[in-house]
Amino acid sequence: MSYIIRAMTRDGSARAVVMDSRDIVERAREIHGTTPTATAALGRTLTAASLMGCLMGNKDDLLTLRFKGDGNGGSIVVSSDYLGNVRGFIQHPDVDLPLKTNGKLDVAGCVGKGLLYVLRDTGEKEPYIGISDITSGEIAEDIAAYYAKSEQIPTLCALGVLVGVDYSVETAGGVLIQLLPNADEGIIDILEKNAAELPPLTAMLKTMKPEEVLAQYLKGIEFDIFDSMDCSYVCTCSRERTEAALVSLGKKELDELIADGGAELSCQFCDKKYKFSASDLRGLLNKIENTKEG
Repeated sequence: MSYIIRAMTRDGSARAVVMDSRDIVERAREIHGTTPTATAALGRTLTAASLMGCLMGNKDDLLTLRFKGDGNGGSIVVSSDYLGNVRGFIQHPDVDLPLKTNGKLDVAGCVGKGLLYVLRDTGEKEPYIGISDITSGEIAEDIAAYYAKSEQIPTLCALGVLVGVDYSVETAGGVLIQLLPNADEGIIDILEKNAAELPPLTAMLKTMKPEEVLAQYLKGIEFDIFDSMDCSYVCTCSRERTEAALVSLGKKELDELIADGGAELSCQFCDKKYKFSASDLRGLLNKIENTKEG
């Protein structure tokens, strides 16, 4: 089970969320059959969305990240609730890129250049949508840049996914630290110094729990952990929602599907398949006609 901790510095200068997302990322790999590069790109995005979701205030709030870049992996879409439960997909899970010269997976090449969309649905009439440029394609830098440019919040973000020789996920996790209004400027220097001296996050997570990772990032700063939450890869699809999607197609499209003998729809997030016979579709068609009559 993946889990997240939330903390605050005692002087109120910063808040932090840290997670071990190994199980979430491995589940995504199993569902989508991703290559190592796609696993890393999707895994980092899943982790980022989970961390960001935990910063939302209400239980019905939803957050969606969409990386729409020109890289070989295509678009990446991930959604999170306020507890950090996530689901997501990458457009081309079979993307295969050579390793970079430093031996690392080419996540930037998978993502490419383009735009990052951040959508927050808080139950209002219109959701909040923030847009920023994809600055590096490495995900963590793009999240930090989004917060700096779109929300004016200084943010430190670290994300990592380590893929084994058998393509399974060995470690995965993330750190998100944000300065709060009127923060002591000296804390910035401490955070930057700590981050520069630390090994890669995936290496730390081999032997450390999120609590220990946080202590390293906040070394020299007093803080309190106030929450710890289990989180998972959770898809919210259902037959009812799939029926609603079919109804939204309208009579003409449904008539064509009925003529074809039925339809089978697959959820992009979990690959679950929903089959509808011609009889099922006629029932949906009747719903449309009855609604019009009413």
